Amino acid sequence: MRGWVKRVLVGRPLRTGSLERELLPKRLALPVFCSDPMSSVAYATEQIIMALTLGGLAMLHVTGWIGAAIVAMLIIIIVSYRQTCYAYPGGGGAYIVSRENLGTNASLVAASALLVDYVLTVAVSVAAGVDAITSYVPGLESWAAALGVASIAMLTLINLRGTRESGRGFAVPTYAFIVGVYLLFLVAAWRLAAGDRPRAVSADYVIDPLYQPVGVVAIFLVMRAFASGCTALTGVEAVSNGVPAFRPPKSRNAANTLAIMGVLSITMFSGITALALFTGVRMTDPDHPGRLAGVPANYVEPTALAQIGDAVFGGGILYAYLQATTAAILILAANTAYSGFPMLVSILSSDSYLSRHLHKRGDRLVFSNGILLLATTAAVLLVTFDANTSRLIQLYIIGVFVSFTLSQAGMVRHWQRTGRPHSPGIRRRQAINAVGAVVTTVVLVVVLVTKFVYGAWIVCLAMLALFLLMKGIRRHYDQVRAATRPITPLVHPSIGHAMVLVSRLGSPALQALAYAWATRPTSLEAVHVCTDEEVTRELREGWERYAPAVPLTLIDSPYRTTVSPVLQHARERLARHSGEIVTVYIVEYVIGRWWERVLHNRLAARLRGRLLLISGVMVTLVPYRLASGERRAAGRRPPRRAPRLVLLSKGLPRDSS
Repeated sequence: MRGWVKRVLVGRPLRTGSLERELLPKRLALPVFCSDPMSSVAYATEQIIMALTLGGLAMLHVTGWIGAAIVAMLIIIIVSYRQTCYAYPGGGGAYIVSRENLGTNASLVAASALLVDYVLTVAVSVAAGVDAITSYVPGLESWAAALGVASIAMLTLINLRGTRESGRGFAVPTYAFIVGVYLLFLVAAWRLAAGDRPRAVSADYVIDPLYQPVGVVAIFLVMRAFASGCTALTGVEAVSNGVPAFRPPKSRNAANTLAIMGVLSITMFSGITALALFTGVRMTDPDHPGRLAGVPANYVEPTALAQIGDAVFGGGILYAYLQATTAAILILAANTAYSGFPMLVSILSSDSYLSRHLHKRGDRLVFSNGILLLATTAAVLLVTFDANTSRLIQLYIIGVFVSFTLSQAGMVRHWQRTGRPHSPGIRRRQAINAVGAVVTTVVLVVVLVTKFVYGAWIVCLAMLALFLLMKGIRRHYDQVRAATRPITPLVHPSIGHAMVLVSRLGSPALQALAYAWATRPTSLEAVHVCTDEEVTRELREGWERYAPAVPLTLIDSPYRTTVSPVLQHARERLARHSGEIVTVYIVEYVIGRWWERVLHNRLAARLRGRLLLISGVMVTLVPYRLASGERRAAGRRPPRRAPRLVLLSKGLPRDSS
């Protein structure tokens, strides 16, 4: 049943040879890898205005200058990452660049920053998409967290079906949003040319400033607005992380996709910022309510893009189309993280910095474990912050600019190591990455200063925790490799003793004895721990009839425990016979119903776990299928038959001790 449901939801498994067919052309790679930077234009301008209005309406005239600075930043970063696509076609982005050029610690800092950033990308994008929905249908505001978790579940399911299918699924909403935004620009230009200036619903509202915008306070507000607006830069690095997912020529297609994304993002962000100023959009910080004066009592503040759309389109079907596509692209923008996070954790896993389970591709040739890990973490974060975009945004972009800075610094070192130092082409590339490193470092400092007390400290702690975790995992794997390295050639053991644990006389115990006998051990014994007098008496009375050739060892247990006496007996056997290998056979029931797990195999699991800690002891599980296990294995109900006791009477090796 579970397998059938998985096939319906995820699809049939794909052969490893089908991986080439899953590679993406540019038209599908754009929505898969670039939906985050293109969608962030929907709320980047809003975050700038929201931060500036803490100083009142007088600060809004700086919006255009901040927008221009962000556009310049975007151009620098895109040009820099295009070079990364060519220099490192194997993907990995900032982590690989830092590992190759700046050392292990720098690469793990970059990896920690990217992992945190990807989780926040999912949480922020989904929260912003839910905001677009509640702006159009205010009654759903109390269900924001539930809508967010449902959206993450939908994204997870689509991505588990494969990269190509997710590209097809996200292409229509992505391109529909682009069409909606450019249609907004065309209608706004036509109305402005006709002398009809659209006005936002909040244009005439009065904002009472929380701070007086003078001196240092004004500078701080501008810096905070710039830091908030830099959310428009998030997701740019995803293309360089995912170069292997592109069709050949991989590097060129990835670089061209990055350029197309840059043109679209810059024009959409610039246009939305200009329209926000023309229409007089006002936004307030939800953490400082009550500063918007002259509004109705039941007023629910729409998003900036919703206000612009309502002002330009005047409501109607075009406004509904814009809001629907905005909500779709914002939610689907999280797919940028679904593309980058699993690939990054796979690379980290192959380098022994994360669990090796994360390196394996699933049925649909995607890194399923990484996708599920991302979805779970993002859902917990979304619920924790109640799907509040403004609170989540304060945690955002710290990791982005840490990875930007390390990646650009690493590329400067890369050109120095691999190229001819006096070549004009190398010097030009090195200069581009050097400018990128300096600019992103400055922005990182600004972001840290302005957002640290508002929640960015949480990101810093999370990055530190991830850094230490990855170092610890690598240390563990190194210790395991050192401990398991072959030292001497294989030597056949001289003695092998088989020990079959018997709880009561029955078919499972006799089947385990028969299997142990078939392995031809040097000596064999059955071991029973006496915890119940009646069971021990029945076992002793029936033993001579069913297994007279096998020595039966009865171990007294005055405290009615089973595990400790077995462990002690095994240790005593090893102490008496130095160099011997003792194989302990334990019966384990094969069951078919979920609730039967509570009733069976608990003691077997405990015994196995403790015995494996003793050097010189091997553990073998002997399966015994119950009726439900038979039905599950065969897919049908087997005929009923009474349990059969097997007579073991001769030919068994006795304990030579």
